[in-house]
Amino acid sequence: MMKQKPTIIYENTVPGSFVRRINRFTAEVLINGETELVHVKNTGRLQELLLPKAKVTLQKKLNANRKTAYDLISVYKPGLKWVNIDSLAPNMLMKQQLMSLNYDLVKPEYTYGKSRIDFYMESNGERFLTEVKGCTLADDLHPGIGLFPDAPTERGVKHLQELTKAAKEGCHCSIAFVIQMNGIHRVLPNEGAQPEFKEALVKAAKEGVQIVCYSCHVEADSIKITGVVEDTSRFVEAQRRKSK
Repeated sequence: MMKQKPTIIYENTVPGSFVRRINRFTAEVLINGETELVHVKNTGRLQELLLPKAKVTLQKKLNANRKTAYDLISVYKPGLKWVNIDSLAPNMLMKQQLMSLNYDLVKPEYTYGKSRIDFYMESNGERFLTEVKGCTLADDLHPGIGLFPDAPTERGVKHLQELTKAAKEGCHCSIAFVIQMNGIHRVLPNEGAQPEFKEALVKAAKEGVQIVCYSCHVEADSIKITGVVEDTSRFVEAQRRKSK
């Protein structure tokens, strides 16, 4: 029997039209002709997505104690169709993925060194660490390519440094890019946003940290992992040729 692919389906969704972003956490959206204050489930810049009049999908939250009644979960971008911007989705999908595999233990939020790594696993006495990153930025000049990060992330650099250290100590380590867009199959470091992240990723890959890209099918109210590309060797070789 075929295993169900990791999937998230959002309930109680409504369509809207984006008006403006107020700060990292809130935005104004037109819903049924009324301007509503909504929660943005992603603190990234998202400048290429959150444009005036962009079609968006919101999830109505039934919690009277919230300041906002809706979460903004996806945005429609011509060429990509729907883009999921829920920053919690990548870890939710990855947990489903890891639980479907034959690990003896899967432990989220594992403290290693000075960082908290998303997942720690054990199998037959071997130790594994996986850090998950969601990708919502497409490289418009190179179809099929996503870029990470969309803004500087010191935390992301620190995670890569900890994974590199763990790999040297014999732990099987990987960074998993969950691509929250249609038609994107690989993720490259966004050197324009943060050269330090690229440097840390190159060093990590050379020390044995695996780079894994999970492609997804995204609809207005759902996201599903559809494929996986282990990209470490190609990435290291590309960087080697580039440095010549």
